Amino acid sequence: MKPDESIALVTGANKGIGKEIARQLAGKGVIVLVGARDPTRGKQAVADLRSKALPVQFLPLDVADQQSVDQAVSDIESQYGRLDILVNNAGIAVDWGPPSEAEIDAVRSTYETNVFGVFRVTKAMLPLLRKSKAARIVNVSSALGSVTLTADPNGPFRGRSMLMAYCSSKSALNMLTLQFAGELASSGIKVNAVTPGYVATDMNQHQGTRTVEQGAATPVRLALLPDDGPTGGFFSDEGVVPW
Repeated sequence: MKPDESIALVTGANKGIGKEIARQLAGKGVIVLVGARDPTRGKQAVADLRSKALPVQFLPLDVADQQSVDQAVSDIESQYGRLDILVNNAGIAVDWGPPSEAEIDAVRSTYETNVFGVFRVTKAMLPLLRKSKAARIVNVSSALGSVTLTADPNGPFRGRSMLMAYCSSKSALNMLTLQFAGELASSGIKVNAVTPGYVATDMNQHQGTRTVEQGAATPVRLALLPDDGPTGGFFSDEGVVPW
């Protein structure tokens, strides 16, 4: 490994937006660790990206399993000694009805991945990120997690009481982003949240109106922020998104 090469970890990167983020970062010369809990799918994704001569490597990682996360930290430390970019992309949406019909197990599993998983991975990776000259953390959130937009009587989400577990988990993720950004501001580690927009993925049965290429563009930009870039923000490709 050359000293000036950046090392990135993208969670949930075996398909969809995560895989595209990995592809775009690798296309810019970043060594990308493709995090995935399913070894078969993870290795397939890596094989596909390597067929395009991209510098990627499979990293077994289940964000909901502390032992898996700890092993990932150990693997990265032994091979690279540091981590420059962490993209917390892994997420699920399993509650497709109104709040009153949500099952508690669905809410719990959603938070386990979308909130606790991000916290678990970020906390575990921080010692490696602190060894970077300019570490970046990008949390893939959603405009559906914006309390401001949801509360706005003229906003796009007013009256759409669906996906309670998913939406509220992204709101919690946004606060987690702000908390880490505040703590790490003096260290030079920049932490931001991003909404990729309504991207056609397995999560929405490919009904989204945006491509994965479009959805990955802003996460990649935030992952490669210069020293004068923002921290503690929530962004889309159109600019700042209200919390």
